[in-house]
Amino acid sequence: MRYVEEFRDPTKARALLKAIARSAETLGASRAAPIRIMEICGGHTHSIFRYGLDKLVHEGIEFIHGPGCPVCVLPRSRVDEAVALAERPGVIFTTFGDAMRVPGTSRSLLQAKAQGADVRTVYSPLDALELARRHPDREVIFFGLGFETTTPSTALSVQQAASEGLTNFSVFVNHITVPPPLKALLEDPHMLLDGFVGPGHVSMVIGTHPYDFIARDYGKPLVVAGFEPLDLLQSVLMVLKQIRDGRAEIENQYARVVPEHGNPVSLAAIEAVYEPRPSFEWRGLGEIDASGLRMREAFRAFDAEARFQVGYGAPQGRAQVPDPEGCACGQVMTGRMKPTACPQFGRGCTPDTPLGALMVSSEGACAAYWTYGGARVAAE
Repeated sequence: MRYVEEFRDPTKARALLKAIARSAETLGASRAAPIRIMEICGGHTHSIFRYGLDKLVHEGIEFIHGPGCPVCVLPRSRVDEAVALAERPGVIFTTFGDAMRVPGTSRSLLQAKAQGADVRTVYSPLDALELARRHPDREVIFFGLGFETTTPSTALSVQQAASEGLTNFSVFVNHITVPPPLKALLEDPHMLLDGFVGPGHVSMVIGTHPYDFIARDYGKPLVVAGFEPLDLLQSVLMVLKQIRDGRAEIENQYARVVPEHGNPVSLAAIEAVYEPRPSFEWRGLGEIDASGLRMREAFRAFDAEARFQVGYGAPQGRAQVPDPEGCACGQVMTGRMKPTACPQFGRGCTPDTPLGALMVSSEGACAAYWTYGGARVAAE
């Protein structure tokens, strides 16, 4: 198949749904005792809800929404640190639009902008670089967000800044990696999972082998998936077939995009600029060892945390900040709770008045439920 319409073909979808139902019945799956499959990526969550796949599959299949939304997993303390950087005199703070409305303890970046901070939405770190060239008298900080998908572009931008000798450009690094939080979830005795639908965009960069430990050490199947309805349905069927056959392997449904060993140019850029942090704080999971990245010593001059002594670069250390009372972002983001089970969903927390990142991020599970769920979500 070459065209997007082919990956949305109703006839093929019905055939896959019948095959999923047969496999689920063979495995004895039911609403009361479902096969629990975690889709790691927030983009997959939105596709599942956009196309109603959660209601079309056999009732014995339950989708568990994972921590694959990079804005959502940022704890409030990191938003507070970003706001503090943005409010420094002489700073132009640049960010992707997803992060603008994420609430911190007292305000979001959008609210800081309304109060006079120079916060600008950009589409690429290269836009921030251009601002640094045009404003040599200002400190330009880029809010480096994302999993391995967006990390290479930031790394290449830092290398470009170094080659040009730009001294007024830095990155507030919040780049994180997918495998460590999956390990943390698998080691949680309360997290009962039967298999995974693996992230497509992240895997395009890192390949499939970083997930080998999931099958090898924990005996769980993972299938890297694309984002169209047939991609996701085929991936679910591949997971079910592994469970039926007593196998646990890493399979690649998205082979048209994802190479087995990843993208060597992107991986080389990441390796040159970044190194693992000792630990990094995740919303709902706390500090996870080696789950975040920081600048290597050779590029430390471009590290906003070190330059301005905030966050992990602060001499006095940093404090963890709990979510607002009644906000269940941590539980939802780690698959322990569905968005509709949060007492604030659609009440104290809406897209207009968000309490947490999951309601405002384009990959957030709560945003998916709100945007595509409609009346059926409100009735759950």
